[in-house]
Amino acid sequence: QVHLVESGGGLVQAGGSLRLSCAASEGTFSSHAMGWFRQAQGKEREVVAAINYSGGRTYYADSVKGRFTISRDNTKSTLYLQMNSLKPEDTAVYYCAGRRSIDGSYFIGADEYYYWGQGTQVTVSS
Repeated sequence: QVHLVESGGGLVQAGGSLRLSCAASEGTFSSHAMGWFRQAQGKEREVVAAINYSGGRTYYADSVKGRFTISRDNTKSTLYLQMNSLKPEDTAVYYCAGRRSIDGSYFIGADEYYYWGQGTQVTVSS
């Protein structure tokens, strides 16, 4: 069982930046594909970005492409999401998710992940 803990959320003005972190509890983090999802109030959970186990392959939703960057540090068992040029529509609870995969794939479906963090709130004011 992998335990994930997000941090770094908060309140920021439009155009600002935040960096989310997701710390994993165990040393097998490097064999897990990871993803960031978000869920705005009244909406379904959606993928934001995904990354394979090595960090060599990434995916971004069209809505965040060019503004957000997903990365990982396997030596620290930590996943990151750098969010720049934030917009009010980025307001949501952000979740990190993981699943064991060493074939180089990333995953963009919520139902493809086995482990989830508790979420961190990001609020962007206009």
